[in-house]
Amino acid sequence: MALKVTTATDVIKVDTLCFTVYAQPGLGKTSLAFTAPRPLLLDFDKGAHRAVDRKDTVQVSQWSDVAGITASDVASYDTIVIDTVGKAIDTLAQDIIRSNSRLSHGGALSQQGWGQLGVRFSAFLKLLRGFGKDVILIAHMDEQKDGDVTKERLKIPGGSKDLILTDSDVIARVSIIGRQRYLVFSPTETAFGKDPAEIGEATIPDTGSPEYSAFIAGIIARIKGRLNALSEAQAAHKAETEWFAENLPKLVSAEQINGVLARAKAAGRDVAKLVAERAKTLGMTFNKDGGEYIVPKAEKPDEKPQGTERTAEPRDPEPGEKGIKAMLLFAIGLAVTEDDLNDWYKDSKTQAELDELEPVDIEDVRKAWSARRNALCASAQGHQEAA
Repeated sequence: MALKVTTATDVIKVDTLCFTVYAQPGLGKTSLAFTAPRPLLLDFDKGAHRAVDRKDTVQVSQWSDVAGITASDVASYDTIVIDTVGKAIDTLAQDIIRSNSRLSHGGALSQQGWGQLGVRFSAFLKLLRGFGKDVILIAHMDEQKDGDVTKERLKIPGGSKDLILTDSDVIARVSIIGRQRYLVFSPTETAFGKDPAEIGEATIPDTGSPEYSAFIAGIIARIKGRLNALSEAQAAHKAETEWFAENLPKLVSAEQINGVLARAKAAGRDVAKLVAERAKTLGMTFNKDGGEYIVPKAEKPDEKPQGTERTAEPRDPEPGEKGIKAMLLFAIGLAVTEDDLNDWYKDSKTQAELDELEPVDIEDVRKAWSARRNALCASAQGHQEAA
């Protein structure tokens, strides 16, 4: 059978979620779960009677009460709530011990027994999601001391905690600040969290308010919408990136480059950067006033930009003909710029002297230059007479 490959441009639709909610006892976790879309509670904890606005419930005494669950059993529900996941794992552990004593030691699961428990519980979660249902896992919180720091942990036996953390798409904790409850998704150094939709935290409405009855339903819809939108956006971005990678080398004029600017900007900064690099390769510059790329006007070979005229670099004369020519040029009073004077003056000084003289006084430079020029004229005249 050939592999069914999901390509980078294919949308991966999120239809179901595994959503873990944990908190200290008494903060309304079960009541909160009943605000999910058409919930069915698997009550391993025997606490459904305490919930606000209780919905349909299955009282679970042993694992066989839920082991044979079928799609038709839950056809009229959208969400399956396991309350609590710690008690559910205890119940499954007892079922494994009863069915195979070799997987236990002293009335508790052996290491091999814990391995089978992980496999079976994970398969149970997949079965429920395979029915097209969202799954909410309710867990108690356990506080553990780490030096002076108190860390919040899921109260789940054995190594099953890692299984829950791995299988959950979303993890949130109920926190209370003052008299207000919050559902917090963001992880911290001391608490678990998994926030794929970047919700951060959500204020839990009062149980008597109209908004409370569908609170978790709204959260689930928001998360699915965000994840599906991301998937579609990622696929679209991938397609755009590939289009630009293929077509940018074919664009050679400013008109063509400018024609794709808006599309590149919409595709994202990385794609816009590809266009900018292509324009730079073609020797174009971006005109901020016009908001487009242009090709700079080429200069004529004999044309120099205004303000760039420079006279011969002033330098100390050297022996021989070159030195005589230099002295004659200086002697005829060739005009030099202020920058030339400064450059010559700096070249004639040591770094220590320059440190003391900075900034250079141009009048001092002119006086020094005048004295040097007079000396050069006299020297040039002497050379001519000797010749």
